[in-house]
Amino acid sequence: ICHDLISPIGAINNGLELLGMSGGAPGPEMDLIQESVGNASARIRYFRVAFGAAGEQMMGRAEIVSILKDVMQGQRLHVAWGPMDAQPRSSVRLAFLALLCVETAMPYGGRIEVSQDEGSWLLHGHADKLNIDERLWNTLATKEAPADLRPAQVQFALLPLVASDMERRVVTELGDNEVKLRF
Repeated sequence: ICHDLISPIGAINNGLELLGMSGGAPGPEMDLIQESVGNASARIRYFRVAFGAAGEQMMGRAEIVSILKDVMQGQRLHVAWGPMDAQPRSSVRLAFLALLCVETAMPYGGRIEVSQDEGSWLLHGHADKLNIDERLWNTLATKEAPADLRPAQVQFALLPLVASDMERRVVTELGDNEVKLRF
């Protein structure tokens, strides 16, 4: 799906660049279209990693940070990517799925710190106010998704399955102003 969407989004972006170079129609409308295309492109890049096939090829820090920066632009949520070294795409996939889970608990914004130490990952989210749907968070431990799981919540069903395939277990800690997710 991401591959099918990236081509038309790229074509729209190219068209906007050509309009800009020809001196055509600058203004708030064009800015809105450019911002929307940029946001769609960033989301597709993120989803390609989170939901796509993941091998053991390495992803460099610069690429990962660029994806996160683009996808979080204009949001009240800030993600700090800690690992300095390149990481296997399969591990980044788990981290991106986990970020999607933590993000649902922080609809009012906050900060998520991603760290990795000797193969063990920790996502630590801090916010003044959290919104935890315990039914979804229980899915991470039980690997049994609720029957009424919505498409926007599929990361809760997918993360424990992908982690299990990699012989990892997802562990969560939920507090009043913080959430921790380890794998």
